[in-house]
Amino acid sequence: MSGHGFLGIDVGSISTNVVVIDPSGEALLDDYARADGSPIASVQQALARVGRELPAGFRIAGVGTTGSGRALIGALVGADVVKNEITAHARAALRLHPNVQTIFEIGGQDSKVTIVREGAVVDFAMNLVCAAGTGSFLDSQAKRLGISIEELGERALLSASPTTIAGRCTVFAESDMIHKQQVGHSQVDILMGLCHALVRNYLANVCRGKEIKPPIVLQGGVSANPGIRRAFVEVLGHELIVPRYSMVMGAFGAAILAAEAGVAESAFRGCAISNHEIVTRTLECEECPNRCEIVELLDDGLAVGRSGGRCGRWEGRASAPQPIPLDAADHAALLVTLDSGGRVPAP
Repeated sequence: MSGHGFLGIDVGSISTNVVVIDPSGEALLDDYARADGSPIASVQQALARVGRELPAGFRIAGVGTTGSGRALIGALVGADVVKNEITAHARAALRLHPNVQTIFEIGGQDSKVTIVREGAVVDFAMNLVCAAGTGSFLDSQAKRLGISIEELGERALLSASPTTIAGRCTVFAESDMIHKQQVGHSQVDILMGLCHALVRNYLANVCRGKEIKPPIVLQGGVSANPGIRRAFVEVLGHELIVPRYSMVMGAFGAAILAAEAGVAESAFRGCAISNHEIVTRTLECEECPNRCEIVELLDDGLAVGRSGGRCGRWEGRASAPQPIPLDAADHAALLVTLDSGGRVPAP
């Protein structure tokens, strides 16, 4: 069995997400995984999973990367398209919901709002310094309570009268939450209060001055939290749309953009790079007084990309390695279970 499709990779601060779509734009597979502080290793592991799930002979005809690590990972995988998160998330939302007018995107460490009118992005904003409107706000409180983030969302739905938590700052929120526990508020009311606090902070800071109009799409990792979805509805008075691929919309959008690029021959280096020795090293640019710290990406000793400069002179691949096809032997090797180091043993 053979065929072809397009790969999208979204490398964020918390997770690495991949989506493969067919030529019609339908997702053939999607994968969401915590990055655990190592984006290169997490992308290698994701590519190993993609290689195992795709049939032998399947061809990746185009690759797009997005997210905070898009340039570095674009160089690693041989991306044909490298786009920012606003563009990728908006493209995905418009594909699934063409009438969308507002896109809420909340991840682990950042959050954004995108304003769409008549199918085009006209405005956007994102958080700059405060984490109280992001998923890490809830993660930290869940850990303090000794429950998982999934439990937090489910238990919050049991609340009949959410308490008010000061949500302008994570430090103040935790202090206020402890106070509410000490005076006798139930855990479920406190949890729902935390969800309301995140939503209020997000709307007051990220969405300040923006015209929020339905239909509203909610995407990103926090979209999976039912307590947050309930809080948005209660605060805004509008139902929110949680799309089919809400957790991986950045990767979905990147795959769509790769398909739309129409490259004659993809620069994709193949899923088999999941088994390569990938390391980074730094160098200092001496071209101007900024003296930017540049990150060089080495694949088995070969420099395949550099990133990190302010002016962009170092962005992209340092060379053009030949694509590594996923032939039958590669596919068999990728079927081997990942070892503890996250690498696929050689055949």
